[in-house]
Amino acid sequence: MSDHSSGYGRELSEDEVAADAHRDFVGGRWQEIGRLQFDFLVARGLRPRDILVDIGCGPLRGGIHFIHYLEPGHYYGIDRNASLLEAGLRLELSAAAVGPEGQAIDLRGRIPPGHLLHSTRFEFERLGVRADYALAQSVFTHVPLNSVRLCLANLAPWMKPGASFYASYFRCEDGHPVAQSLEHSGGAIQTWGDRDPYHYSVDDMRHCARGLGWGLEPLGEWGHPAGQEMLRFSRC
Repeated sequence: MSDHSSGYGRELSEDEVAADAHRDFVGGRWQEIGRLQFDFLVARGLRPRDILVDIGCGPLRGGIHFIHYLEPGHYYGIDRNASLLEAGLRLELSAAAVGPEGQAIDLRGRIPPGHLLHSTRFEFERLGVRADYALAQSVFTHVPLNSVRLCLANLAPWMKPGASFYASYFRCEDGHPVAQSLEHSGGAIQTWGDRDPYHYSVDDMRHCARGLGWGLEPLGEWGHPAGQEMLRFSRC
């Protein structure tokens, strides 16, 4: 959500979006990662009547699945890149679902445009809804620790008691030297303690959540192809 060295804050041009550059811009693996997020939350109890906040939703790689599944108006997304939100709303929703005769179904009628929020500082109060679930897939991998704490602080008042916030991250062991990098996914990805892409320990996450009304449960592997692990923050 905040600016970082990967350049995620760069707005894409209309020509780039028309060429589907937004899909690669968020890391590619469009169908694989989108479906992974959806299957994970459904397995963890997400029901059509629940309200979901998708943090770092981008061009709706996971959002298209959630919008199709949830009751109309129950999906909310927030992202720091306005061009990605526009790509999701204008392009991805228009042909995201297929009807019984193979025709494309436009999902835009299931989500008011105001449910997709452009924000650089996790301004969940602007959504104006209290959620049952929240998800941040590959957000904490790209922001410094203070931004993780800001996200948790700002989200807490807008989650119902007992609600779950799932966040993926690259894990390092407690006490891992800050200046020492780590390799993930067989060496394909290198992470750092002081720059993007970031890795964090469970103790780091506990520090961020301390005093903000969250419980924390490390869930470990969840099938992410890059080796990101999953955390569950539960609203006290």
